[in-house]
Amino acid sequence: MSLNPEAVLPSGLKLQVSKTDEATTVVCSGRLTMGAAANFKSHVKGLLRESKRVVVDLSGVTYMDSSGLGAVVGVYVASKTAHSELRLINFNQQIRKIFGLTNLLSLFEPCGEHNIRMP
Repeated sequence: MSLNPEAVLPSGLKLQVSKTDEATTVVCSGRLTMGAAANFKSHVKGLLRESKRVVVDLSGVTYMDSSGLGAVVGVYVASKTAHSELRLINFNQQIRKIFGLTNLLSLFEPCGEHNIRMP
């Protein structure tokens, strides 16, 4: 497993990336808001070019606003375009509620539903 140093985006959102033969995992912590959305999207989209499976662990995300939601959807669309698999795991009730209100929960629920821990 390859472990990259933690990336701290200008907004304070932290992304720690680790890579295995099976997947690239991005562990996020902090707030995924307007200040972090563009950088989050750019960072994760870059990983989609390198790996066919990207797992985004949201266990450390304390808050996500509509800009954060837009960034996640943008990354999802980019994954489909790149023929990659994007999985969101370990999201909290607030994030689940946002996905539910926007009818996006079904896209991300298989992994996030049971608080599954994956590589």
